[in-house]
Amino acid sequence: MPIYVYETVKRPARRYEIKQSMKDAALSVHPETGEEIRRVITGGYGYMAKGNAAPAPSSHCCGSSCGCH
Repeated sequence: MPIYVYETVKRPARRYEIKQSMKDAALSVHPETGEEIRRVITGGYGYMAKGNAAPAPSSHCCGSSCGCH
């Protein structure tokens, strides 16, 4: 089950990590404290190339035909 990051709406914000199913709707109230919270979108890892990205040269490349000099 994934762990989501939530923060309190009221300032100063406090962050919580809450385990919940991907099928569950985002919480609006902390299940234990009753405080108003919102889900925080955090960065992942990796990237997506957009368009025609040039391929990375291979590690065995040794000539100008593959882009290395």
